[in-house]
Amino acid sequence: MRIAVILGSTRPGRRSEAVAQWVVNVANARTDASFELIDLADVGLPLLDEPVPAIFGEYAHAHTRAWASRIAQYDGFVFVTPEYNHSFSAALKNALDYLYAEWNDKAAGFVGLGGNGGLRAVEQLRLVLAELKVATVRTQVALGRGELQEGLQQDEQLNAMLDELVAWASALRSVRAVAA
Repeated sequence: MRIAVILGSTRPGRRSEAVAQWVVNVANARTDASFELIDLADVGLPLLDEPVPAIFGEYAHAHTRAWASRIAQYDGFVFVTPEYNHSFSAALKNALDYLYAEWNDKAAGFVGLGGNGGLRAVEQLRLVLAELKVATVRTQVALGRGELQEGLQQDEQLNAMLDELVAWASALRSVRAVAA
């Protein structure tokens, strides 16, 4: 089972970078899945430049094919997303819009950051992921201003979300096998 932790901010000085690393560190103590960080700042996708909608899977550009190949290998995702103006970042929306089938029939969990724990960003992200046929888990981690606190409470909340995510990602493997 492979889960990508997608860091949804590319802003210089972002707090979400430390949060994403915390997610990977806690998650990799588990034995039920492997977790890998994808930092959208390192992916370097330009603004969507594919001439054909992603639903057709006809990717004209090498950067799109590379992104598709990378995302296709995962069973699920943890989106680490700050809240920008009641939503998630344009960089994350752009990365999602590039692909379609590569997201389908997989599971996602969320770690939101912001004044309200990124709750509105996560709610907007859930709507987009539903269109991409991604099953989202109910439990999420909400961090006010992206501040990590010492102690086990945040780790326990993260592990509760990861328990749901791994269970859903595992169940959806059979759905993907039938679709293939």
